[in-house]
Amino acid sequence: MHKPLSIPNRNHVRRRRQLMRMVGGDAILVLPAAEERIRSRDTHYPYRQDSDFWYLSGFEEPEAVLVLVPGRRHGETLLFCRERDPEREGWDGPRHGPEGAVEAFGFDDAYPIGDLDDILPGLLEGRTRVYYHFGRDQEFDLKLIGWVNRVRAQVRHGAQPPHEFLELGHLLDEMRLFKDRDELRLMQRAADISMRAHAEAMRVVRPGMHEYELQAELERVFRACDAVPAYGSIVGAGANACVLHYVANGGRIRDGDLVLVDAGAEYRGYASDITRTFPANGRFSKEQRLLHDLVGQAQAAALAQARPGVPYEAGHDAAVATLTEGLLRLGLLKGRLEKNIADGSYRRYYRHKTGHWIGLDVHDVGEYRIDGESRLLEPGMVFTIEPGLYIGADDTRVAAKWRGIGIRTEDDVLVTSDGHKVLTEGLARSADEIEALMAQA
Repeated sequence: MHKPLSIPNRNHVRRRRQLMRMVGGDAILVLPAAEERIRSRDTHYPYRQDSDFWYLSGFEEPEAVLVLVPGRRHGETLLFCRERDPEREGWDGPRHGPEGAVEAFGFDDAYPIGDLDDILPGLLEGRTRVYYHFGRDQEFDLKLIGWVNRVRAQVRHGAQPPHEFLELGHLLDEMRLFKDRDELRLMQRAADISMRAHAEAMRVVRPGMHEYELQAELERVFRACDAVPAYGSIVGAGANACVLHYVANGGRIRDGDLVLVDAGAEYRGYASDITRTFPANGRFSKEQRLLHDLVGQAQAAALAQARPGVPYEAGHDAAVATLTEGLLRLGLLKGRLEKNIADGSYRRYYRHKTGHWIGLDVHDVGEYRIDGESRLLEPGMVFTIEPGLYIGADDTRVAAKWRGIGIRTEDDVLVTSDGHKVLTEGLARSADEIEALMAQA
């Protein structure tokens, strides 16, 4: 793969400044890093930094708290983090320590995390509003309330405690929804790695393999390209493809099965999310191809709505109309198009929405509706378009030839100033393209 990419530190500095401008001079913002999570007994899950903390700091270590104090004379951006400790670093790897963090990340000042209890009440004093993610970390919620109460206890001595607590997500989510040029480079890299992995899965799949063997091929490519899975990879063959969040990946792939692979790489914190459905033996059956083509038409209809000024929901509505029309044509639904859409009959075969925002989180932050109305698309937004059809293996209301077929096609799409760009464009999508790729193997 190409040389490593990262977000330049000036971007984190700019984001912190922008956020402080938005909250005004009498506020304080408090963001704890993600906690380390125990997997079992004394082994941990791989550490993943909190997305908001990462967005504002670029600092990867646990046991840290970012505090922003707009207009403070002695420094506005403060980090509390672990001190250097040669003994612990011998076990767990190097730490920046407070001095190193200031130098590497452009904070105004940094302190040992053990000093938080002594210093934070003094920073809260005189600030009227506290911005914080309430309810995410109960233990930290209680600590913050305790620090505020310590300031309240000094009111008779002239202390001024904050009197307003505001949800930080409201501001940060809107910032994160719009991706800058450097973020888009990382997202394109994540997409490139994912496309390579999906193409590899199509090349190596054989009837008789287990789903987990195919998962191993995908995730080998992720790691070989310095990425990790952005979420639990879904590899569902045959009827398993009809389970939307299937992650057991333990079944055997049989001749004649379709294999649905929903997997994406995460690169430097940024996710990709791709789904392709392909025949285990390299050739679609007649029914499989008809349904695969229909999902492709629905995706094209949704993609045609991906441009500035169009409501976000227009893509879903276009996909639903196309799928419903096709299901009526194939005899899988009966009656009039409008009625089938209005009463939700299509949901028997299509139960989910047609996409979601994507970025530092796979299902990224950002409102979908504003004042009750679907929000309008704007340049810099990135979202997935992922229509699908799922016909249960035990659905006796349809002819046996349709049963047990699950298909989804998903791509990552950037809204540009004059339309859109599909970040995952380079991967075989249509039945013809998929068969051609598989034939090369």
